[in-house]
Amino acid sequence: MTDFVSSFGNYPKVQHNNIYYLNWLDDDINFSDNISILPYGLGKSYGDSCLNSNNNLIVTRNLNRLIEFDNENGQLTVESGITLEECLEFLIPRGWFLPVTPGTKLITVGGALANDVHGKNHHKAGSFGNHVLGFELLRSDGTLLWCSEEINSDLFFASIGGIGLTGLITKIKFRNIRCNSTYIQSESIKFKSLEEFLDLSNESENFEYSVSWLDTNNLHSGIFSRGNFIRDDSYPSILHSRKKINIPFNLDFINPLTVKTFNTLYYSKQFEKKSKNIIHYDSFFYPLDKINNWNKFYGKKGFLQYQFVIPFESVNKYLSKILKSITSFTNSSFLTVIKTFGQIKSKGLMSFPMEGVTVAIDFKFTGFNLLKRLDYADKLVAEAGGRVYIAKDARMSQKAFMSFYPNHIHFSKFIDNKFSSDFWRRVSIL
Repeated sequence: MTDFVSSFGNYPKVQHNNIYYLNWLDDDINFSDNISILPYGLGKSYGDSCLNSNNNLIVTRNLNRLIEFDNENGQLTVESGITLEECLEFLIPRGWFLPVTPGTKLITVGGALANDVHGKNHHKAGSFGNHVLGFELLRSDGTLLWCSEEINSDLFFASIGGIGLTGLITKIKFRNIRCNSTYIQSESIKFKSLEEFLDLSNESENFEYSVSWLDTNNLHSGIFSRGNFIRDDSYPSILHSRKKINIPFNLDFINPLTVKTFNTLYYSKQFEKKSKNIIHYDSFFYPLDKINNWNKFYGKKGFLQYQFVIPFESVNKYLSKILKSITSFTNSSFLTVIKTFGQIKSKGLMSFPMEGVTVAIDFKFTGFNLLKRLDYADKLVAEAGGRVYIAKDARMSQKAFMSFYPNHIHFSKFIDNKFSSDFWRRVSIL
């Protein structure tokens, strides 16, 4: 058995039978064992969808080469282990930017596809899978398939958001967006009610990017942020700074007092109702990337992130109820994000985004009481017609999963019989 491996949430921690590190696409992969296998990039999923306890992992991080770039159309082909950060370092000097990016650039492109990540521009661009033109998929029988909307389309739609279960994605081709400057004209606006948040969202259609921080001291208030890239060359196009703060060991930093203090200070740091700033993309999209191992703030037991989405028609009845069910003085969070998803439908059978309001909230792992609260929240989310994000989950029940993802039976037809994960074994009836 290997040493313990965990996801970014540091919960759960599990042992694996073998971990294979790929360096070239023609490296030998042992599919002959009588145990399952799962691709693993950088392990930035928060739950157990990237874990395969007592079985095998294939680490793809060293498959990190650029293969081809069409500068006229912004189409980039890469190996699946390359990171979003490495893609940005190549794209930005050439006047391009990622079409969709989550809150960290420290994930692999293969992981972005397998989890169909979303970002601050979902209302304009959809999720990452909406920009994937095709990918190469290695099945355990040795078959190497090119998958697109026209070729092997069933596997194409199953693999986007398919959490690595359809085979090993070896290379990916995706389109990018023009970007003349790396600076963003941003606005930050305080709001004091969920209705005001929704009004601001509706008024921000002319902004490419929007997201809000929610104050868990007062679940109806927060700071709404929106912005657009500067379109001319009045500001230079430069890459991010590599200077980072490092957290070398686990800290028991998160407690009710520190959370309440942080929320109070963060909401109060902006004195005026609206603030306008010109900000570098790195600070706008990736503020937490400046802190190496920020997950260690939560201590050795780790943390859970709970991200859900509910449709707009359910917001008035359910949103406050869900938030109140999972937050309390002892289960509060300093990192709570709320935003809206737009009408663009995801391509993946198991993709998370749907039109509505989504909230992501972090909890220090405190055991049974927290799990019980989240189980109850699942029931409310299901009643509201919503779903919980697989990439962030470490505990949803089989019943909840089947409610959230009615396509799971159809999806299961495309799972490679040698591929599995802790998540899939927990929720699957097959």
